Amino acid sequence: MTDSVTPGGLADENRRQVLYWRLLARLFSPDEQPALESASMAVVDDFGLPAALLDPAVSVDTVVQRFPALAAELHGLLTPADGAPTADARPDPAGRHRPGPAEVRRAALVSKLLLNVFGTGSGPVSASQLSRWQSDAGWFEQALAAEPGELRRQGTGLGGTLAGLEGDLVRRMHLREVLADPVLASRITPSMSLIEQLLRDKANLSGMALANARALIRRFVDEVAEVLRTQVEQTSVGTVDRSVPPKRVFRNLDLDRTIWQNLTNWSPEDERLYVDRLYYRQTARRTTPSRLIVVVDQSGSMVDSMVNCTILASIFAGLPKVDVHLIAYDTRALDLTPWVHDPFEVLLRTNLGGGNDGPVAMALARPKIVEPRNTVLVWISDFYEFDRSQPLFDGIEAVHRSGVRFIPVGSVSSSGQQSVNPWFRQRFKDLGTPVISGHIRKLVFELKSFLT
Repeated sequence: MTDSVTPGGLADENRRQVLYWRLLARLFSPDEQPALESASMAVVDDFGLPAALLDPAVSVDTVVQRFPALAAELHGLLTPADGAPTADARPDPAGRHRPGPAEVRRAALVSKLLLNVFGTGSGPVSASQLSRWQSDAGWFEQALAAEPGELRRQGTGLGGTLAGLEGDLVRRMHLREVLADPVLASRITPSMSLIEQLLRDKANLSGMALANARALIRRFVDEVAEVLRTQVEQTSVGTVDRSVPPKRVFRNLDLDRTIWQNLTNWSPEDERLYVDRLYYRQTARRTTPSRLIVVVDQSGSMVDSMVNCTILASIFAGLPKVDVHLIAYDTRALDLTPWVHDPFEVLLRTNLGGGNDGPVAMALARPKIVEPRNTVLVWISDFYEFDRSQPLFDGIEAVHRSGVRFIPVGSVSSSGQQSVNPWFRQRFKDLGTPVISGHIRKLVFELKSFLT
């Protein structure tokens, strides 16, 4: 056995273990372990890596700015491998592959990402700390081959964990003081957790703090709207209306069918195909003037639903021949239809928190149903109505029996996560209108299939 194989492999494996043991120690305790710290520093130094990789107070952005070559290594760093050993892996006497220098280097970079993202500590958080964490989380998402913010918007798996960490940091931030400082406020990256805090605290803001809060909400609304608008445009539903003659324009010409149908006109002598008739593709879709009524529970922790739903309603309100109405409720119901085209204004008029009274919202929604079979009623809630459960269900059942397309939704979040009252869930299933679960794209598809 040569020294260049086994001893080197064991040394690299030990180096990698030192880095990961140090990572675990720092994640579970803020106190440094001197032996692990000094050993990890020696490993990093041996590989010519910057000492900043071991300092959680230094952001990934700062490391990359100082050492630009590391950016390429971070992209896709945490994507699943195909199980094959790295090129510099060394076999041991049993034929197993020991990690080589590349794996040690990778462990140093992985440790940096994990410690910066998951070692959030405790106590108050400043705007600059939140902004730095959000940047580090973006690098973590890129290491998983996602765009910065993509996993947090989806909210599933690791994305849900990241969103939870972000929410905790926002709750620990002295938001009012930060918003009053234009420089600090400009450093904040808007997120769903931050928007929730702003919406809950907006009544206590004034002057510069209120202006900065409005700017952050507007920015976030515009970003989410762009994502949802793309989803609406990409969702393909509806059937071709064969009763509408195709437009006889060049872009609709069905060349293959035209050639096939005129093959009998081929002239061998002239070597030409004489065309008696041109055929065009059917492209028209049947559109029916439709009324969409969206009822959103704004109580408790429904902020994600409230934000997504108001934006989604505004997008559909922009479609031709779609009459959109929006109602938000807690213990009172509020008709937000006059502002449905501007989700920013809608959100400023909401009052998150408190209880809920579904029958009150139903009383406001029912007069809006003029043509039942040409109406869809989307109801977003966790449906925990307690002593009002039966009256609300009776109202929903009556609306459904009248011909209205009723769509109950547990939540309209980026993650699709939801908690729905089992009593309602079973009754909606028996009614033939099961609660929509999963990603917001499911609701987009349901609405487009009805409205186009």
